[in-house]
Amino acid sequence: MERKHKVLLVIDGIINLILGLLLLLFPLGIAQILGVPESDINFYPSILGAVIFGIGIALIIEVYGKPKGIHGLGLGGAIAINLCGAGVLLVWLLLKRFEFPLRGQIILWSIALIVLLVGIIELITKSYKYK
Repeated sequence: MERKHKVLLVIDGIINLILGLLLLLFPLGIAQILGVPESDINFYPSILGAVIFGIGIALIIEVYGKPKGIHGLGLGGAIAINLCGAGVLLVWLLLKRFEFPLRGQIILWSIALIVLLVGIIELITKSYKYK
């Protein structure tokens, strides 16, 4: 990969990490501190933050993961995005009592567990290649 592409990917990755972190901090009042519009529900901003943060990780992996056989938004990126997104969704579901229909809870728990399971399977599958 050309040096300029690496630099761009690192910059893009850092930007995604920062934006993702800011969205993850929404429940702590970062919107008020930054003076940006607030949300009555912090659920969606933090899930989006986890996804964007995972994308940032995937971009950094694209640059630095090659010696270990991991490539950006390929399998390595998918693992990062899946584990970040599912992890934050699980934290929300475990720590917050949402008042919405049972079907919504079943859907969200199913999504979280399926995405987490897929990420773990991808991680295990990828790690066997190097043993």
